[in-house]
Amino acid sequence: MTTLTAPPKTAPPPASRSRTSAGIRKWRRRVPLLPALIFTIVVTQLPFVATLVISTFQWNILKPGDRHFVGLSNFKFVFTDDRLRTAVLNTIVLTASVVLISVLLGLGLALLLDRRFIGRGLARTLLIAPFLVMPVAAALLWKHAIYNPDYGLLNGTLNAIYRLFGADNGPTVDWVSTFPMPAVVVSLVWQWTPFMMLILLAGLQAQPGDVLEAARVDGATALQTFRHITLPHLRQYIELGVLLGTIYVVQTFDSVYTITQGGPGSETTNLPYEIYLTMFRKYEYGEAAAAGVVVVLGSIVIATFALRTIASLFREEASK
Repeated sequence: MTTLTAPPKTAPPPASRSRTSAGIRKWRRRVPLLPALIFTIVVTQLPFVATLVISTFQWNILKPGDRHFVGLSNFKFVFTDDRLRTAVLNTIVLTASVVLISVLLGLGLALLLDRRFIGRGLARTLLIAPFLVMPVAAALLWKHAIYNPDYGLLNGTLNAIYRLFGADNGPTVDWVSTFPMPAVVVSLVWQWTPFMMLILLAGLQAQPGDVLEAARVDGATALQTFRHITLPHLRQYIELGVLLGTIYVVQTFDSVYTITQGGPGSETTNLPYEIYLTMFRKYEYGEAAAAGVVVVLGSIVIATFALRTIASLFREEASK
């Protein structure tokens, strides 16, 4: 009589065991991050999904019984409505003006602060301060303390200059009504220039000292050094500042609402403010949701380029 014996169990190969243990270690490191991931999904992704759903409905709160599914009609309205096209154009003008001027001013201030002088720490603190002011507070400061035609700083300065030359009073200019878009742009430039300055100052301080010293030894002038060494080195930092600034400035609502409320007419109505008007003045929830989705998708595209720029900066620093 013969007995059947089970074949001996073979142990998994060493390579498979190492892969399994490596996978377990990775998941052990990720487990503490799961609560934060779940919180982020609940706070950001679920509302976005709800916005996507609402954007496919014709929904006016003044007509509660007339809500129905319309598919992509709201998105067609977003790209064909005259008011929204004007808002898109204003958003482009506002964002491009603020970002470009802030980058240029930030570069100039960063070059000054990169030099050694007495009180440099105090100067840095004072120049950073505007970026730390709440956006609504900054907008109120510019609207009332600077732009106000009766007691604002600009008209007060003009009147003082005119009185120096013998005039009784200078002109009284309503800056917000006369120059609405420049009024908003200047207030935002004041707030975002420190942000650009910090990014570019970090880039200046990351320059290789031996390259700059070699340029000085070879007799290169300051302008030549800046043009051929400093500016190419700052290229990625400038790109990063432009991309991050664009992401934030394109979503500007506080300054437009506080200083001009989109007027006069629609001269300063940007996309966030137009979405606000569609939602809370026209009560068209579906159209406002569709416009919001378009803005979010555009911001995601810009953010993707920003993340790639940041990753390239990290790779460049790691290779040094």
